[in-house]
Amino acid sequence: MARALYIHWPFCLANCPYCDFNSHVRSGVDTAAWEDALLADMRFEAEKAAGEPLNSIFFGGGTPSLMPPALVARLLSEAEGLWGFAPGIEITLEANPSSVETANFASLAAAGVNRASLGVQALDNEVLRFLGRLHDAGEALDALATAQRHFERVSFDLIYARPDQSEKQWREELARALDFRTGHLSLYQLTIEPQTRFATDVRRQVFAPLDDERAADLFAVTQEMTVAAGLPAYEISNHARPGEESRHNLTYWRYRDYAGIGPGAHGRRGGVATLRHRKPENYLAAVARQGHGLQDERALDRPEQASEALLMGLRLAEGVDLENLSVRFGYAPEDLVDHDKLALHQRLGLVRQDGSRVTVTPAGMPLLDALLADLVVADLVTA
Repeated sequence: MARALYIHWPFCLANCPYCDFNSHVRSGVDTAAWEDALLADMRFEAEKAAGEPLNSIFFGGGTPSLMPPALVARLLSEAEGLWGFAPGIEITLEANPSSVETANFASLAAAGVNRASLGVQALDNEVLRFLGRLHDAGEALDALATAQRHFERVSFDLIYARPDQSEKQWREELARALDFRTGHLSLYQLTIEPQTRFATDVRRQVFAPLDDERAADLFAVTQEMTVAAGLPAYEISNHARPGEESRHNLTYWRYRDYAGIGPGAHGRRGGVATLRHRKPENYLAAVARQGHGLQDERALDRPEQASEALLMGLRLAEGVDLENLSVRFGYAPEDLVDHDKLALHQRLGLVRQDGSRVTVTPAGMPLLDALLADLVVADLVTA
């Protein structure tokens, strides 16, 4: 059963133009009402997904660093009472590096958070303004230093492959980031998501995204520099020193069960996908009406589970073990991937097979979407 818990805090001070996450700007937040609702939702989910102690908890958003530390502490205390905590549990909270939120880091650490993930996104003020961020580069650097004093583990995000970004600019920025010697970095190429302001800007020709060839060059630079710094990619956009990978995100990518509470939160338990009401007001109303925020539960059939496990697992440097998946989902290993295509991509150096384990090579990772479409058996995807 679930060994991971995701808690979604949907509120932000402003909407970033590139972001399609479930985030909302509100003039005021009734903290007491949200505490009651999240606790009720957590208790409901614990009844459905009780079992082993939690190995990880992740506060995502939105901007969870806007949560009062006392609320974080209350939720953690309840989670421990409901599930229990495994030794060395990883408790991550996403944070923006503004001075207001940084001031809460000591209290958040005292509440039990032991890993911070900071949304730095860039180390240049002009770029930060383009990305719609409310902090400047100086605040970001101060926040990183403060986080490293208070939390056992620190990660931060950067967005690259921005319009007109040169290799020289990215090398210099990434070198500065690596100088902080955090154990984890999330390095994402700028993606123009539908129904965001950036999508509108591109459609109106306000700016043009970086072309694919130059973005691929920057991806190669990213791999080169992070490997040299001892932070190789363990997932296509995530880099860590060995042993400092995000345990929570590995739960997703290894296709394990996790409980999800809060507005718009997804979860998976026992072959059932769960989804909470997305709009904050609808979520609160649902909890008041039915004692939980669940909007939908959907049984995942065997082909869907198997294909999702393949699509997620092949993002990882460790790849997937076909024998293991065959035991989990009842397929013969040869029925999970297209072995003719697998042999072709092996000859091209894009995929490797060692026994029953299949991995995408560093040369193949820039072509991951095309490889996944080729490798995963079509009947699994379309069944």
